[in-house]
Amino acid sequence: MIRAEIPGLRGEDLRVRIDGDVLNISGSRTVPKDPTVRRLHRMEIAFGPFERTIRIQVPFERARVTAHLEDGFLRVVLPKKMSERRLVDVETE
Repeated sequence: MIRAEIPGLRGEDLRVRIDGDVLNISGSRTVPKDPTVRRLHRMEIAFGPFERTIRIQVPFERARVTAHLEDGFLRVVLPKKMSERRLVDVETE
């Protein structure tokens, strides 16, 4: 699971993409429009476009990846790919 702090974004402002073994999170945070604020002295959150790329080092099921945004946190679940097991018959002479 990947958990990313992404405050001030809505789901439609966010894009999660998987390309091979790379997870890409991108989006754009816009400056909130407040007509009562004429000047800001300090901003703790950066605004504008952003992109983060994370290489996933373990095999995972790409078709089962899910992403959920809640309370400023993005949770991306990458189900681990289970190794296939099979019984091998032993031949005798």
